Amino acid sequence: MAQPLVKKDDDRDEDADYSPFLGIEKGAVLQEARVFHDPQLDARRCSQVITKLLYLLNQGETLTKVEATEVFFAVTKLFQSKDIGLRRMVYLMIKELSPCADEVIIVTSSLMKDMNSRTDLFRANAIRVLCRITDGTLLTQIERYLKQAIVDKNPVVASAALVSGIHLLQTNPEIVKRWSNEVQEAVQSRAALVQFHALALLHQIRQNDRLAVNKLVASLTKGTVRSPLAQCLLIRYISQVIKESGVNSQAGDRPFYDYLEGCLRHKAEVVIFEAARTITELSNVTTRELTPAITVLQLFLSSSKPVLRFAALRTLNKVAMTHPMAVTNCNIDMESLISDQNRSIATLAITTLLKTGNESSVDRLMKQITNFMSDIADEFKIVVVEAIRSLCLKFPLKYRSLMNFLSNILREEGGFEYKKAIVDSIVILIRDIPDAKESGLLHLCEFIEDCEFTYLSTQILHFLGNEGPKTSDPSKYIRYIYNRVILENATVRASAVSTLAKFGAMVDSLKPRIFVLLRRCVFDNDDEVRDRATLYLNTLGDGSVAETDKDVKEFLFGSLDIPLTNMETSLKNYMQDPTEEPFDINSVPREVKSQPLAEKRAAGKKPAALSTPAAAPTSAADAYERLLSSIPEFASFGKLFKSSTPVELTEAETEYSVNVVKHIYDSHVVFQYNCTNTIPEQLLENVTVIVDASDAEEFSEVGTKPLRSLPYDTPGQTFVAFEKPEGVPAVGKFSNVLRFTVKEVDPSTGEAEDDGVEDEYQLEDFEVVAADYILKVGVSNFKNAWESLGPDGERVDEYGLGPRESLAEAVSTVINLLGMQPCEGTEAVPSNSRSHTCLLSGIYIGNVKVLVRLSFGIDGAKEVAMKLAVRSEDENVSEAIHEIVASGMYKVQTILEEEDQKLKNLRKEMGKDAYEAVGTALMEGNWYSPRGRYPVLVLWNYKEQHSKKEFVT
Repeated sequence: MAQPLVKKDDDRDEDADYSPFLGIEKGAVLQEARVFHDPQLDARRCSQVITKLLYLLNQGETLTKVEATEVFFAVTKLFQSKDIGLRRMVYLMIKELSPCADEVIIVTSSLMKDMNSRTDLFRANAIRVLCRITDGTLLTQIERYLKQAIVDKNPVVASAALVSGIHLLQTNPEIVKRWSNEVQEAVQSRAALVQFHALALLHQIRQNDRLAVNKLVASLTKGTVRSPLAQCLLIRYISQVIKESGVNSQAGDRPFYDYLEGCLRHKAEVVIFEAARTITELSNVTTRELTPAITVLQLFLSSSKPVLRFAALRTLNKVAMTHPMAVTNCNIDMESLISDQNRSIATLAITTLLKTGNESSVDRLMKQITNFMSDIADEFKIVVVEAIRSLCLKFPLKYRSLMNFLSNILREEGGFEYKKAIVDSIVILIRDIPDAKESGLLHLCEFIEDCEFTYLSTQILHFLGNEGPKTSDPSKYIRYIYNRVILENATVRASAVSTLAKFGAMVDSLKPRIFVLLRRCVFDNDDEVRDRATLYLNTLGDGSVAETDKDVKEFLFGSLDIPLTNMETSLKNYMQDPTEEPFDINSVPREVKSQPLAEKRAAGKKPAALSTPAAAPTSAADAYERLLSSIPEFASFGKLFKSSTPVELTEAETEYSVNVVKHIYDSHVVFQYNCTNTIPEQLLENVTVIVDASDAEEFSEVGTKPLRSLPYDTPGQTFVAFEKPEGVPAVGKFSNVLRFTVKEVDPSTGEAEDDGVEDEYQLEDFEVVAADYILKVGVSNFKNAWESLGPDGERVDEYGLGPRESLAEAVSTVINLLGMQPCEGTEAVPSNSRSHTCLLSGIYIGNVKVLVRLSFGIDGAKEVAMKLAVRSEDENVSEAIHEIVASGMYKVQTILEEEDQKLKNLRKEMGKDAYEAVGTALMEGNWYSPRGRYPVLVLWNYKEQHSKKEFVT
């Protein structure tokens, strides 16, 4: 028998605790079990033997069929003892052995006798054992006794019967459902545990009948549920009822809310907490509804019980994610918990404060956290680091103090995951806050001076190579990079050589110094380091101060747009048939070859441990620009201004999946259609998209690039390019049809048939909108940026946005309309706020900087008004932003909804023309009469320009 509780080489103190079961073996215990056959039973010794048997069974030891039968028959002889303690052990042993049907008959009579015993303890345990070992046939025989037990005056017996009913409901639901009347009576019991078990069983019996559950909950809220545990159950059932009926309930008439609020004044703490937690988790909960719950949780923060403090903090932490302003009143109480002895409580306090704190409290929080970090485990530290990162993105002006804090804890002791979380946070802050770049890079450089993790060192060096050359003084990073070549292992040295080469290629003035360092690397004792140094020395030029060719930069540091499988195959073929001609990378095919379906499925089952590590993340904009510049048809379009997020053109789970990315140039727009074939038995060839631009008058098609082959589950791209007026944010709607040749594929070999059939697939329409011409670019200090632009290019106007569900919806609508970057966290609107100011920034096409200040207000009728102030480097751009909003608000206020079910049915039954005609009529009706669809008198030539005199005459 294994001895898991004591290790062989442990140093044992005199006061050490030892297991009483140390060293016991199954064979010896089975020998001891012979005492069950003694004529004069020793109750104490028999109980000890049963305890040992139960211990062995719970430790995973198994008994053979013969052993289990012998023990079972021996245990049944113990029913002749009247000792209460031994009888309880006998019940446990019978349940644990789980006898077969033949053996059940032996103990059934004894158990039924005990079930009718005058000793309540025997009755309760006999009921539990009988319900555990019996089948449906025997259950009908004892059903009468179980019903009587449910309403028994003794709470132990009643609870045993109710708990047995909960277990039996899984196997014999029809029998248990006949006990409803008795269970309903037990719900009114004065015994707390009986009421708790009865309510749980009654709800399970009725859980599939929503109306019955509603009636149950409604009746119990009017009555008196005395048991605190039963009341907690009732609160949870109320929560389910509210979630199910919330869709149909009228605003402000939330059912059972008054009962939940009343539970906040209950004398039992568990009921108070359950009610408060339920209120905070209600959907669309308002600040008025939240306030009493938050007040109760705030009182729990000062409780002497750690479990109450932890529960309250965890609930407040969740509330802070959706209603941070509602939790701010608890900040003082939470700050006192930072020094709590329970580290889980302290960590929750820190993370909650970081979510609810304002800009002025950041410095004070950082001082408190500094002393706290050394006392907690790495898993808690990671949570704090992620919260600090979110806070820094929320308040960019505080990046210095937050970045210094991250750099300080980066130098302290910690595991890999902890260090990785800090490094990832610094990298994100550098990318999102331009002012933090140089200080953040220096912090990372100092970290790799003493970094013990190879992965982190290589990742930082790679990031340094991308961002370092773009700083004001790139030369200050060279020392840190070359130190890695001298002091680190081969993997880090190779990464450092590549980073040095990037600096040499991107910063011409540093190239002579970089060449001196690279020549030293040629004598390294590692092949990879020497090969990289040699490659860079031979491709970056002669080491003089001269600009590196663009093709060389792309070759050395650009992404490889050739599938690695094709590269491997071509290199193998070249090595097998060597020639005097050097290997030409242009000879490698760029299309992914079709893979047999069996191999594809087998590859998908490869264990995670054998999979290749993910490549370092690259910017999507850079990837798109490299892809488009490699296509000759689009190389002359100039610099890419913006690429949109993918727009889905097909529904989920269709045979073909297609989305489109809109690439915006100064005088062109390129549509990239990303296609995926989801049918294993088909190969698509000559895939193109036929685009109808009749609703986009300012666009004219100038070129396409079809997709030669689209195998199963292998994404591919086809492109269509349009010309538009230069620098003009032209908009329009585009209809699309996917056209291709389909060939059948043999699933076993992956080979396609020679003959194919031409086919088409209708795609959804999409639009080029004004937001596509504005690039999201944030500013760290909006006030300074606003003042720097000056009032010359400012344009101000006011707009009515019509009725809205909330102010947050109006803010979100305008942000999506403009497609600009919200600044300083102003996109978040406090609950029930009557006014709000939102700050936006971006770059307009033509690289014109634009800043927007939106001031919203909402009245009692939920009508929203907006004041729009725009500043830019060009006053024409400011006017253009106002035109976008003015035209967009018309579309926003329209009553035509694309998801309207009646319109969907109309399109399905009568076609696109009827659908568009009705849609146009609805929009025109809303334009002329936005408050109701009734006829109005309008001049036939209303939209033409006329003088006042003409109208009068």
